[in-house]
Amino acid sequence: MHTDRNQTSERLVLAIVGPTGVGKTDLAEDVATHVGAEIISADAMQVYRGMDIGTAKPPLRARRVPYHCVDLVEPGDTYSAALFQRDARAAIGSCQERGSVPLLCGGTGLYVRAALDDFKFPEGEQSDDPVRLRYEQLADAEGGTALYELLMHRDPASAGLIHPHNTRRVVRALEMLDSGTSYATHSVGFARRESVYASRYLGLTMERAALYERIESRVDAMITSGLVDEVAGLLARGFRDALTASQAIGYKELVPVLEGESDLEDAIEAIKRATRRYAKRQLTWFRADPRVRWIDVTTASPSERLEKALEALR
Repeated sequence: MHTDRNQTSERLVLAIVGPTGVGKTDLAEDVATHVGAEIISADAMQVYRGMDIGTAKPPLRARRVPYHCVDLVEPGDTYSAALFQRDARAAIGSCQERGSVPLLCGGTGLYVRAALDDFKFPEGEQSDDPVRLRYEQLADAEGGTALYELLMHRDPASAGLIHPHNTRRVVRALEMLDSGTSYATHSVGFARRESVYASRYLGLTMERAALYERIESRVDAMITSGLVDEVAGLLARGFRDALTASQAIGYKELVPVLEGESDLEDAIEAIKRATRRYAKRQLTWFRADPRVRWIDVTTASPSERLEKALEALR
């Protein structure tokens, strides 16, 4: 087990990570029922109320164990990895007070690290900076989403730390890039991998062809389950900007369909393509963390996956 001198608790915190579509949630529930755990979602999109089908959020009636860090805010609200750090650590503490094992489950790597690792987020901006003024003017002219997409292109790690609608923080990150530094690497402790809890990390992997097949089947199932209607309902509630943010895979592709500017079949293919690319980025992120113990679940049955997981998390 990986431990660190600055751990705040000797009680174990578990994490199950990996690419989207690999089967993290089902396995996490199996593990949780076996060890007496409660699940803390580490998914940047599941925090939003009403974004259920497109985020593969387990329906309340189907959950076998308690869940935390889902349905925290409205889609238009500002939320970030820093806020998740606060909320996830509160959930971890409440689980431990009740004698439950906290089990983080999700594919948003920055959220996993924010919850478990010892780093802080940079604050503050310079004043009267012409570079900052230029980006603020760009945001006014082209919109906050365009500015966030620029940051995603230039510095994906920093973009992952910031909510797409937190334009002030996006401007600050771009300002830092232009000065030769990075918002992400400037975050205290970002370069280190030091847990503040006694923790174990399990990563799920799968042969690429099998994973992509699962991703495509899941997208088709989301459409069948009513994803288009879910997006239409969110648009009717005034959340268009939230749905068209760069992170909202499965939502941003359907907005043009509902606005009569795109074909549904083309949008479905775009969702599948974007999800495959996201899965590759997730694997790259988690494989860089030496604490993750990996198991291949390509051909494993549910009972075999559970046996492997319990062994790896022991």
